[in-house]
Amino acid sequence: MKKLQQGFTLIELMIVIAILGILMAIAIPAYQDYQVRAKVSEGMNLSGAVKLAVAETKSSSGSFPVDASSAGVSTTIKGNNVSSVVVGSSPSSGTITVTYSGIGALGANNTLVLVPTFTGGSVTWNCKDDSTVEPKYLPAACR
Repeated sequence: MKKLQQGFTLIELMIVIAILGILMAIAIPAYQDYQVRAKVSEGMNLSGAVKLAVAETKSSSGSFPVDASSAGVSTTIKGNNVSSVVVGSSPSSGTITVTYSGIGALGANNTLVLVPTFTGGSVTWNCKDDSTVEPKYLPAACR
């Protein structure tokens, strides 16, 4: 007489649950890092217009602006995770400082500092070591 298999055995179910547990242990921290990087990239997007204004000020006047008003941009740029985008003179003229708030994994008042370099008629932007955002959360342009 043949015995028909009626379903999964307990050991088969335990193996499936163990595999799912291992996959979740890897995937959940990676996804949380991805969420923080996405929130940090908002600052790069908001600074896009400011970068353009700083570069245009440099090409028209010959020097980088020392503040937002001399660059012709708003001084109240904010976003969901960005509390301010500021043009300043520290460490050099035309420097853009993006301040983050509300990102739990970063803590309070982390900054991303973008420093302009004028070469051959164009402005390139470099992330400064003064940035307090952890390197693993920085946008690809800053790594």
